[in-house]
Amino acid sequence: MTTTAPILPRRAARLLTLLPAAALVAACDGPLDYDLRGPLGGFSTAPAAQNAVADRPMPDARGLITYPSYQVAVAERGDTVADVATRVGLTPSEVARFNGMEPGDILRKDEVLALPRRAPDSAAVSGSTQPGGVDIASLAGQAIDRAPSTSPNPGSVTTTTLQPTPRAAPVQVQDGPEPVRHKVVRGETAYTISRLYQVPVKSLAEWNGLGSDFAIREGQYLLIPLKDTPAPARTAEVTAPGAGSATPTPPSATKPLPTEEVPPASEGAGTLPTVKVPEPTRKSDAAMAYPLQGKIISTYSKGKNDGIDIAGKPGQEVKAAEAGTVAVITKDSNNIPILVIRHSDKLLTLYINVTDISVKKGDTVKRGQPIARLRSGDDAFLHFEVRSGTESLDPLLYLN
Repeated sequence: MTTTAPILPRRAARLLTLLPAAALVAACDGPLDYDLRGPLGGFSTAPAAQNAVADRPMPDARGLITYPSYQVAVAERGDTVADVATRVGLTPSEVARFNGMEPGDILRKDEVLALPRRAPDSAAVSGSTQPGGVDIASLAGQAIDRAPSTSPNPGSVTTTTLQPTPRAAPVQVQDGPEPVRHKVVRGETAYTISRLYQVPVKSLAEWNGLGSDFAIREGQYLLIPLKDTPAPARTAEVTAPGAGSATPTPPSATKPLPTEEVPPASEGAGTLPTVKVPEPTRKSDAAMAYPLQGKIISTYSKGKNDGIDIAGKPGQEVKAAEAGTVAVITKDSNNIPILVIRHSDKLLTLYINVTDISVKKGDTVKRGQPIARLRSGDDAFLHFEVRSGTESLDPLLYLN
C-alpha cells in the first residue's frame, strides 16, 4: 500500500525555503542596506538621530520660562495652581481657568502651566506688557454696555486717581526658536501628539512634567520639544590656495581692449532724461493713526498679546488713534493707567502704560490729539489695543 505521509513534510520544507526569499523581496522596497542595520538587520541609529530633542530651558527664580510671545510657569514639589499663580504675580482664578483646572489642584514637580498673559517682571511690581489684575475684555464690555447707542457720550465709569508705577526689572527672554504650544483637544493622547510632531513621547513628558502614565487632560497646554539642530554638512572640499582647478586667462591679458572715445559731459548735457519723482504715499488714509511714533517691540498674537507694544522716549506724547469719546480712565491693581476711547457702538481703542493723562471721562477727542504721555523709566512703551466689543483685533490692520 502506498502512503502519502512523506509528501507533507516535503511541501512544508519547500514553503519554508521560500520565506527568506519573500522577506528579501519585501525588504527591497527601500535602498539596499549593505551593513544590515536596517530592516534586515533589525537595528538602526537613524530614527534616534532624527528624533533627538534639546533639553527644556531652566526656569528663573520664580519658575518662569519666557519666550518672545508667551510665558510658562514650572511647578515645584507640592505646589498648587494658586501657589504658582501667586509666585508669578497673576490671579489664581485666571491661571486655573486658562489651563482647565481649579486653583486648589495639586501639581507634580516640573509640571508646566501656560500663562494667559505676560506675568509682571516681579511679584510686587508690574512691568508687564499686559495690565495686571484687570480683565480687559470685561472692561471693554462694560464700556459698550453702559453707553447708550444713540448718545455720543459713554456710560458712567468711575474715574480713579492715577499713581505712577515703580520701575521693574526686565525678565530674561529665551534665545533661539520658540517651541510650539499645543492645546489638547478631546480624544488626544500623549502618544498621538508625539506622533503628530514626530518627537519621542518620553521627551514630551519631560518637557511638560507629565506623570509615568503620560496622562493629559482636555484644555491642557503642552510645550512641544525642540529638535536638536545638527551641525551643517560640508558642501565643498576646502583646498589650499593655488590648488584645485586652473584659473582661466582673462581676455584682456592676450588682446588689448578697444579704444573708446567718450565725449565731454557738457556736450551731452542737453539730452539728459527728465526723471519724475512720485509723491510719497500718504499714511493718513489709514483707518487709524499711530498713537506713538516708535519701534514696535511686540506684535499682536490672539490669546497671548491682545495688542501691540510701541517703544518710545519717556514723556513722549501719546495721541488718539481716531476721533471718539473718552469712555474709561482707570488703573489696574498694579497702578498701571488704562485709558479707553470709544469710536463707535462697538469699536474701542485702549492705551496702557501712560501717565499725565490730559483728558477726562466724557471728553470728545480728535484724531491725533495728545491725550497722555509715556511713562518714564526703562519700560517706556505703550501697549495699544483695538477691540470690537470684547473681541480683540490686530491693530496693524487698522494702522497700515
